[in-house]
Amino acid sequence: MNAHLSLIPPTAKLPARPVTILIAALGGEGGGMLADWLVAAANACNLPVQSTSIPGVSQRTGATTYYVEIYPLPHDQLGGRVPVMALTPTPGAVDLMAASELIEAGRALENGYVSADCTTLVGSSHRVYAVAEKVIPGDGRIDSGKLLAALQQVGKRALLFDMAQLAQQSGTVINAVLFGAMAGCGALPLPREACEQAISKAGKGAAASLRGFAAGYGYAAGTAQAAVAAAPALPQQAAERVHRVFPPETFALLDAGVARLTDYQDPAYAALYLDRLEAVLALDREAGGAANGYRLTCETGRQLALWMSYEDVIRVADLKTRAGRFARIRVECGAAVGQPLRLTEYLKPGLDEICSLLPPALAQRLQQWANKWAQKKPGREKLLSVAVRLRTSTLSGFLLLRAVSGLRRWRRGTSRYQAEQALIERWLGALKRLGFAVQDLNLALEIAECARLVKGYGDTHQTGVAHFKRIFDTIIESGTETDPDKLTAAIRRARIAALANPDAEPARAAGGQGKSVFWLARKDTDGAEPARGCH
Repeated sequence: MNAHLSLIPPTAKLPARPVTILIAALGGEGGGMLADWLVAAANACNLPVQSTSIPGVSQRTGATTYYVEIYPLPHDQLGGRVPVMALTPTPGAVDLMAASELIEAGRALENGYVSADCTTLVGSSHRVYAVAEKVIPGDGRIDSGKLLAALQQVGKRALLFDMAQLAQQSGTVINAVLFGAMAGCGALPLPREACEQAISKAGKGAAASLRGFAAGYGYAAGTAQAAVAAAPALPQQAAERVHRVFPPETFALLDAGVARLTDYQDPAYAALYLDRLEAVLALDREAGGAANGYRLTCETGRQLALWMSYEDVIRVADLKTRAGRFARIRVECGAAVGQPLRLTEYLKPGLDEICSLLPPALAQRLQQWANKWAQKKPGREKLLSVAVRLRTSTLSGFLLLRAVSGLRRWRRGTSRYQAEQALIERWLGALKRLGFAVQDLNLALEIAECARLVKGYGDTHQTGVAHFKRIFDTIIESGTETDPDKLTAAIRRARIAALANPDAEPARAAGGQGKSVFWLARKDTDGAEPARGCH
């Protein structure tokens, strides 16, 4: 039951019930401290207050929730009477719902805690992906756009912006920014001074928390704006080509792809990306893609940019030795300027990683030798993968990784590069060949989606490539199915099955050749051995 004052005689105009506040925060985001700040601020204002909490299962399978009720009338005006307060929130009766991450706001909406009658929703629009999203092969992310639209429509009022970015800029945790936004939106029965005083009395880290509080308060009150990340700089020639050759509907995605591939390799590699997409654009136009916003070009461009920037050893070393990464880690750790910071990288390079850096012929010879060596004694293959702890905060460790990242100029000669490009050309070739043949956008889109199978590294990458090749061998390039609709459906079924169970052995496509079954009959009564047969 919600808190109430039914025992108080109606001799004075009293609030009908307390202000109910529900907070959903992830582990390590200071949700408990936020609840403590609310209680301290309410006590400073002499307001009746009660706080309870329910711990979540783990960091991204269920947030910890904090429930606070504040009666908006001081004790000295109640004549010794005490309001009855509830221990748990009631769906449809939450006045202020605060969420430290977008999916947590969605959970509150699903559970009925966001009501159009009374609920003000304050939440961060950034994402920390849930376990249920990350375990799905391919892209299992929830559509943030749809969730944001629903949150804006359902609640009485919604205030959503990127609080994680403001927290990082302020050098604090997101709970301070969330507290500021809750106070700034006017839904709390607490003055700003009481909230800031509660933070100040908390002790350690108060200065940074006050900066975060001020940033959140300013945005909620309309006196400040959330910072917008600057778009990556594009090479002038590539940017001009995108905007000259491709339709406006594709500009944002292709600009991002060009920037990514230029950073990954060089401008020539980004030019190859656009060369490949021009042929896809021609197919898209021929099949009437303008009516749906050139969806085929956009989807192929997205998948192609991700595939062409596969994360090999060179890329990992490059990202781990960038100055921006060290600065970000220093901010996240709260290290002061000049304070020593020890950074250890945990790596486990294996034979595949070594072979990926070698020319194809040399990599093949090394792989063959390793296979023969491992076959002589089972379990030997584990010796080819050694765990390494490398301190990049030391000069030797940093220079070693930096030297590996310098191999980027020779990436085009590595076996991994040659193998990836061959698969990409096979994928694009089938997309253009079958797409132009039938001018069927749905078929072309299904072929484009097959790129999602090739991802990750190690066993995950090998299994994905095996699924990709099996679908192409038995369905797309086999020629056994000529009807576009049936072919589209067959590709979709096989792709979904492979993504649903990526660790399983690649299954034989429906309609393909089955395995031979051998029958071995018992001896006849006369003792003669019958002939073996097969079917």
